Amino acid sequence: MEELVQRVRRAVDVDGETAEAAIRAVFSFLNREGPEAEMAKLVAAIDGAEDYVGPPPDQDAVTLGGLGGLMGGGIMEILGALQGLGLDIGQIQVLGEEIFGFAREKVGAETTDRLVRGTPGLSQFL
Repeated sequence: MEELVQRVRRAVDVDGETAEAAIRAVFSFLNREGPEAEMAKLVAAIDGAEDYVGPPPDQDAVTLGGLGGLMGGGIMEILGALQGLGLDIGQIQVLGEEIFGFAREKVGAETTDRLVRGTPGLSQFL
């Protein structure tokens, strides 16, 4: 995971703590919303990834101060979480490019594409 953290830190221009939190938010979202088999393959292929999968530590940030749940969660939830970390839309797009580019390197394009297609709302942002 350290390689991905450093790539995100440089590409998104954030500190290491923010990079880790953003990756954790995305991985946790994918684990909740994406296809289980593809996410399991991704986690298995990246050393330390299991530590980045789970509920985010601050549910208020994840739900846009409570509004994410009213708006149905899902993609709005992750966008709210990332914005809560201080990322703007441009940085969020770069974050996605880095994470899914890294995923393609680790599990291949086919598995990564199934993960993206199988996660509601995600493909419209990538």
